[in-house]
Amino acid sequence: MVVRVAGFVLLLAHLLLVAWVSLRPRDVAWVTAPNTIPLHGIRADLALGGAEAARLIGEGLLFLAPLGVLLPMADGRLHVSGWASLTRTTAAGALVSLAVELLQTAVPGQVVDVDSVLLNTTGVALAHLLVVPACRSRLRRAERPQGATPTISRVPIAP
Repeated sequence: MVVRVAGFVLLLAHLLLVAWVSLRPRDVAWVTAPNTIPLHGIRADLALGGAEAARLIGEGLLFLAPLGVLLPMADGRLHVSGWASLTRTTAAGALVSLAVELLQTAVPGQVVDVDSVLLNTTGVALAHLLVVPACRSRLRRAERPQGATPTISRVPIAP
């Protein structure tokens, strides 16, 4: 129960932070055109060079990655199929990322980028795969009650 409440509170805090960071208007003289071609922005990032590409792609992967852990944590189920959990979490992450991108169309200075949706969703899935199965198995082991210490009954020796 504590894990579930903590997950829910952290999830709300993270979503508020995401909204604050991504939906603020920017004061810029001009904006780039929206990117609606999948992988076009990632290819452009890779053309900038190794370090800059790693930074930009890493930002995209890490932006919503905490959702990969916080969504199952807020759900609170320990005994669930790993594939079902991954599918549910990845789909929810994709929907949150798509909602952020669509809301950005109404914010001055923000532009839609389909690659952000791809990178954010991949980050959610990777975070889920790296953290959730190990944490669930650890919590399952801790949940399993230990039985009483076995004792050997005293049997008298025959006369």
